[in-house]
Amino acid sequence: MPTPAIEFADVHLAFDEKVILAGVSFSVLPGRMKVVLGASGAGKSTILRLALGLLKPDSGRILIEGERVDEMNEADLMNVRANLGMVFQEGALFDSLTVRENVGYRLYEETDMPLAEVDARVEEVLGFVGLGEFGARMPSELSGGQRRRVAIARALTARPRILLYDEPTTGLDPITALSIDTEIVKLRDLEKVSSIVVTHQLRDAFYVATHMAVAGSPEVSFVEAPLAKRDETDFLMLKEGRVAFEGNADELRASGDEYLKAFLS
Repeated sequence: MPTPAIEFADVHLAFDEKVILAGVSFSVLPGRMKVVLGASGAGKSTILRLALGLLKPDSGRILIEGERVDEMNEADLMNVRANLGMVFQEGALFDSLTVRENVGYRLYEETDMPLAEVDARVEEVLGFVGLGEFGARMPSELSGGQRRRVAIARALTARPRILLYDEPTTGLDPITALSIDTEIVKLRDLEKVSSIVVTHQLRDAFYVATHMAVAGSPEVSFVEAPLAKRDETDFLMLKEGRVAFEGNADELRASGDEYLKAFLS
């Protein structure tokens, strides 16, 4: 069994009297995806902050590629975060920088990579997300969906092995949301990126769990995934800080649990 890309083991967290997570355990294997669902306040986004080391649990273990981030100081966390990419709900772009400057920001500012190599990498990831002609534009000139794709490109630039998505399709119309879903699927299937997707958008959650990307020339295609492939993406349902369900899309749909049925309806 390979070392999990992400592992939570009996993680507890409370703010004063409010319990956020109560004994949450799960793992994400390399190249696989975990879709985290739950009502507002269930602790979904907290899981991402814990994985990044922005919060420390009250107890339990959190490991990123076998290293315990819950015990690390900030300097050591920076090394772990080099292999983590984060896609925020609103994109969190710098309004005063061009698309190209936003996407390359981490490499321009935090590495000594030659400028020509940074520029080439920026062009590569912009092409990957279908925005190769948009490098000179400002964020204000982009649609909501284009801004999210720029955020994905920025997260990709440093070649992270793990991506964390926080509500990546919230606020987007269905067609635009689908374009983001396909980028997420491409990264899992073609780049073998491990990921956690936090969302309350069920349509998008089931799409990424039941479809796969197939490399083609010149374009990537998206098809329904066979049953074996569907096991590479599973769901984690949180309820009042606890794991109420963990399994694949078909198992979630077939569940007889009343809470799950009500949530899915």
